[in-house]
Amino acid sequence: MPSFSSSHKVNHNAEDMFRLVADVEQYPQFVPLCQNLHVRGRKDLGDGRTVLIADMTVAYKVFKETFTSRVELRPADKVILVEYLDGPFRHLENRWTFEDAGEDICIVGFYIDYEFKSRTLGSLMGAMFDRAFRKFSSAFEARANQVYGA
Repeated sequence: MPSFSSSHKVNHNAEDMFRLVADVEQYPQFVPLCQNLHVRGRKDLGDGRTVLIADMTVAYKVFKETFTSRVELRPADKVILVEYLDGPFRHLENRWTFEDAGEDICIVGFYIDYEFKSRTLGSLMGAMFDRAFRKFSSAFEARANQVYGA
């Protein structure tokens, strides 16, 4: 199964970066390949955690696929967990972590592990997904600079 992980230091605090990544409705504005994102539902779990069910449409040239995920926001732990529910994947797991590393500096960790249901779709879109995931860190850092200032 393809997977990708990165750890990236940014000049913003962990709380701000968590909020930025948790604001999934804004993804179509800056996330590579994200054409649309619709939150179907949101539930407060009562202990500071929130769960979202979201449909994300990714598009590249003639390819367009929508998948549904369960997104768990854990602000106290500064962790975001994404669990695949439905769509073109056999499996998708995504995890974001945010660790303070000084005044207005944090380490953003990104991990994704996925497998397409169709080998054909996997071979056609796999390389494109890999390139997009490698651009995620810089896309979120650029967005943070735009929202919170450089």
